[in-house]
Amino acid sequence: MPETPARAAAPTDGAGAVSPAAPDLLRTALADARSPRVPELSPYVPERPFPWSGPALPLSGSGSGTGAEGGVRSRAVVGAVSELEFEAGPDPKRGTDPAPDPATTSISRPGPAIDLDRVLRLSLAAPAGTPGGRLRPVPSAGALHPVRAHLLIGQGCSMPPGRYAYDPRTHRAHPRGPAPDGVPPGALVVLAVAASRTVAHYGHRAWPLLLLDTGHAAAALALAGATTADVLVSLDADGSFLSTAAGLPDAPDWQDAWPGTEPELPLAAVRLTPPGRPVDAAPPLSAWAALPLPLASAPTPQPGADTTPPRELAVARHLLHDLAGAPGRPDGTWHPAPCPGQVTDEALESRRSAPPEDLNHPPGKDLLARILATAQGVRPDGPAWTVAVGGADPALYAAGPGKRGLDVRAEGDARTTLAHWAAGQQWIGAAGAVLLAHGCPEGAARATVRSSHLVAGYAAGVAQALATALGLRSRPIGSWQQADLGAALGDTPGREWIVHGLALGALPTPTAAPAKTAATSAPTPATSRLTPTAAPATPPAASAPTPVTPPTASAAPAAPPGEEERP
Repeated sequence: MPETPARAAAPTDGAGAVSPAAPDLLRTALADARSPRVPELSPYVPERPFPWSGPALPLSGSGSGTGAEGGVRSRAVVGAVSELEFEAGPDPKRGTDPAPDPATTSISRPGPAIDLDRVLRLSLAAPAGTPGGRLRPVPSAGALHPVRAHLLIGQGCSMPPGRYAYDPRTHRAHPRGPAPDGVPPGALVVLAVAASRTVAHYGHRAWPLLLLDTGHAAAALALAGATTADVLVSLDADGSFLSTAAGLPDAPDWQDAWPGTEPELPLAAVRLTPPGRPVDAAPPLSAWAALPLPLASAPTPQPGADTTPPRELAVARHLLHDLAGAPGRPDGTWHPAPCPGQVTDEALESRRSAPPEDLNHPPGKDLLARILATAQGVRPDGPAWTVAVGGADPALYAAGPGKRGLDVRAEGDARTTLAHWAAGQQWIGAAGAVLLAHGCPEGAARATVRSSHLVAGYAAGVAQALATALGLRSRPIGSWQQADLGAALGDTPGREWIVHGLALGALPTPTAAPAKTAATSAPTPATSRLTPTAAPATPPAASAPTPVTPPTASAAPAAPPGEEERP
């Protein structure tokens, strides 16, 4: 990446180390990510082999720890911490599975077990046969999928208790250590990011996208688990505490502990409890964090896993580690997961980022009202939500206060403006509707920056699943530049920045005319603004809606093929 005076230095204590970020560094990095400065493009970086070795276990094995393909048992060792014993599987001399040893086999309590095979298949797994594992149920910026899941499993699950690293490309779990004594039933999933590929593609814009990706992953897990388990989600637990619970070194210590491997930075966690079991007020992170670092289960060093990271990568890790710091409340706050009734397993498995040409038809306002209300209600402490709609009555809508339906916030067609703000993705100018998360003011505290992006990704993930269940097409939009929505509406500048978006489109009807794409439309002079209003206005019957562009910039030209920002 080219060096510019606008970039703040990222102090490092050593190779790949991450130091506490100063408030001015966060302010500068946030302004830089929102600026029109274009990242230097680099060649596509293929995904490295999964770093965690050891047996690759199916997630549908018996919770008792035995099965036809081998399993893991927790064995108590006198005077020492429990260790893992890997079994060889069926005995060829007997032709059957080894008989369970009552002294070493974990005992499952009666009742339905959490089917981790199903939960992870419907959320994070790469479908079999997909090239490169890119087309997964959960969306990701550039289809790079930097989020990794560490499973902390107690009783009452389809796998034996213990720590595991989940490989989404093989849909297998790699054992990393035993469970602590007395851990409550259920599973904790710690979500961490490996930042290198996203930074290589998006440069200084990468770290907000990594937060959004983590929010989407948390939503995918929560939705997949909510039909068969009680689900709680934390988006503000202390990152260092999550690292310890997951059996990972803290970011500043990673290269000293596991040299030649890529650091993983935890940002969120999801808890699944078997139905009918009591849910403790505080999830058992402390019990997992009390276990020693499992040095024997370190990831495998790989060529290219940096020991001295490029500067952009060091800055991104530095910021994410600082944003995840919450030492005053390391356990975080835990909120029940939303469970829209229309979201089925089929909807979770079939959701995909639709191609832009499938998004040109506006959805009905009743459907948009339901999706907007769902996004708004996921977390009350998150960003605000509005939806920009095209068609015959283009406007910017907000949820009606205390009632169902939509209220007009501003008249006019905002989609061309949004296309300019979203890194020049011209197809947005023809999208049927665009759901927008906005807030995160200039100079926001690190907790606000973290929550704004994680909650935006989380709520957009829930909204996308609901849109799929309602028969709509959708596509997340992660990268936004100069997108000061509040200023465009005449409010105080710097207070209402667009953080995330979700383009929505209805299936075309037989009589629907094809929509004109923004890439072939004539550029519109940047002379008009969105017009705030308290009620929708009826446009003249003979006039077409006029696109609105930012007052400080002309409509952006279409990006060259292969160089557009991928949402």
